[in-house]
Amino acid sequence: MSGGVQIRAAHFPGRAAIDAYGNGGFRFAEMSHRGSILCLPSGIHGWAAEDATALGEEDFARPLAEADAIEILLVGTGRALLPLPAALRVKLKEAGMAVETMATGAAVRTFNVLLAEERAVAAALIAVD
Repeated sequence: MSGGVQIRAAHFPGRAAIDAYGNGGFRFAEMSHRGSILCLPSGIHGWAAEDATALGEEDFARPLAEADAIEILLVGTGRALLPLPAALRVKLKEAGMAVETMATGAAVRTFNVLLAEERAVAAALIAVD
């Protein structure tokens, strides 16, 4: 292959349940991803977020762009439940999404249930070790 290894932004072009999480990543659709992820109507995307206390509007640009197709946005904040900044919660709600914040494990389980029910759910999941 000429040109060497090509690095692309992580993206799975479909909706899939999360099979496992931990060790700094997630497993889904017979694939694995190291790092945080966004599970959106457009697919599963790698997400640069690592610390829930540092989340801002720019971290949610992709979910905001797809807000018309999202009824519920689950935010997995890592090992512990941490609140989102008030201004960010308002921005997400103004876009028409109900926002539920919880620890990543609980967010994964809730996402899988709502996905199986064919709900318009999305998730922003911070990876845990």
